[in-house]
Amino acid sequence: MKVVKSELLSKLNQRDAVIGIVGLGYVGLPLMLRYSEVGYAVVGFDIDSKKVDQLNSGQSYIEHISGDAVRHAKEAGFVATTDFSRAGEVDALILCVPTPLNKYREPDLSFVINTVETLAPHLRAGQIVSLESTTYPGTTDEELRPRIERQGLSIGENAFLVFSPEREDPGNKNFSTRTIPKVCGGSTPDCLEVGMALYGQVIDQVIPVSSTRAAELTKLLENIHRAVNIGLVNEIKIVADRMGIDIHEVIRAAATKPFGFVPYYPGPGLGGHCIPIDPFYLTWKAREYGVHTRFIELAGEINSSMPDYVISKVNSGLNAAEKSIKGSKVLVLGIAYKKNVDDMRESPSVVLMERLRDLGAEIAYSDPHIPAFPKMREHHFDLKSVDLTPETLVRYDCVLIATDHDRFDYELIKAHSKMIVDSRGKFLEPAEHIVKA
Repeated sequence: MKVVKSELLSKLNQRDAVIGIVGLGYVGLPLMLRYSEVGYAVVGFDIDSKKVDQLNSGQSYIEHISGDAVRHAKEAGFVATTDFSRAGEVDALILCVPTPLNKYREPDLSFVINTVETLAPHLRAGQIVSLESTTYPGTTDEELRPRIERQGLSIGENAFLVFSPEREDPGNKNFSTRTIPKVCGGSTPDCLEVGMALYGQVIDQVIPVSSTRAAELTKLLENIHRAVNIGLVNEIKIVADRMGIDIHEVIRAAATKPFGFVPYYPGPGLGGHCIPIDPFYLTWKAREYGVHTRFIELAGEINSSMPDYVISKVNSGLNAAEKSIKGSKVLVLGIAYKKNVDDMRESPSVVLMERLRDLGAEIAYSDPHIPAFPKMREHHFDLKSVDLTPETLVRYDCVLIATDHDRFDYELIKAHSKMIVDSRGKFLEPAEHIVKA
């Protein structure tokens, strides 16, 4: 069986292997481009036929990924498909599918499990499967391994399995797929060796860890670290506000300390595909071991309460102007989960819009990165982005800064808005019509 490993290692190291990327979203698409860029043949799998058609016609549906990059990949042989039976054609399958929470805030592995079960009948000897989706420790060996081995394959002998968590940061111009170090853990030592070869040709630095479970927990620790620290600064923001202190001034001052302090910034809530979700994967799994993760759950409570805090600030600002939320016109600035991207996954802006709508406000939004409110599984608005002009701004009773895109003209906003609720600390100087949130 060592012959199988040697042949696969040779293919990977010589860039003769065919790479399959399953899930062509914010994680899978950049990874596809990187493998294609260095000379691998790549097959992309996705259940969304619209995405597949766009990619096969050389178009990108993610703002920070250019159509030119997709076209270059196509010219190099990349093809996208909805036909998962083609999994047998590839030497490596990298799974980049969502791992959300269900309505009970418990891990929803249905995307991962359904994907593996769809692929399983087409797997063959001499392949490596890598899971990149964030999940709780044990998923790879407890959920993927038995499903693969039921096909008559033996993990570590004639098939290989690793977990290597994605670390994409959409819109970050300082780091790319190639330059962000990659953690990799294998189900067996031979699996790890093949996994290191899989990623070693496209990532500058690959960090091996002892097991898939260690790799799974590494990703959770990274995101829990952020969630807890953001929760801390969100709580201090409320205290500072009661004391009449600008938390953003305090953070800027603290950040001048050259050691022992890392600045985290408060906001209207957590967004994105990782930080609001991943801590609960560990919280859920920890119960199996009789551990109550109080720190993580407290941070989650604080961060989840931030939209209500912002709404209370909108309410008090309108009350000061002798108006109520009901019947007021509110313009939400930015509906992406963070600035300078078109990514709306778990965006707190959408939660704010829904809460305001439920309270009777007339809602509009402006976001230069999202011209029309997209179709979403859980959120529904039939809206298009409003252009920011003096005439537009003055029509609204309240302008709520939810996402601080650089493309917004903040001087224009300040000059022509009746009232601004600033949840991102964009306005440093106090003004009568600016409410800090």
